[in-house]
Amino acid sequence: MTWIKTLPADSSPELTKAIEQQRALYPVEYATPVHPTGDGTSDIVASHSLIPGALLHAFATFGELMSPRLPLTRSQHEMITTMVSVTNRCRY
Repeated sequence: MTWIKTLPADSSPELTKAIEQQRALYPVEYATPVHPTGDGTSDIVASHSLIPGALLHAFATFGELMSPRLPLTRSQHEMITTMVSVTNRCRY
C-alpha cells in the first residue's frame, strides 16, 4: 500500500486511458500485477495516479524496455531489473 494519496483507476477518463495505454505495452506474462490494488493496478502504478501523463510516460518506457520484440528473455529482464533495484536499494 502506498503512503501517498492515490486515485482509483476509473476516477477520470485521462487516468483510465493512461493505465490502459501503458498496460497494452507489457508482455502477456506481466498482465497481472503481483500485488494488485483493489482496482487491478499495482501500488507502484497507483502512486503515479495523480499525474496521468507522468504515469503513462514512466510506465510506457518500462513497457517498451520489456517488449517481446527485443532479444532478451523474461529471465534476463528479471535479472537486469533485480540488479538495478539492488544497486538503487529499491525493493521494486
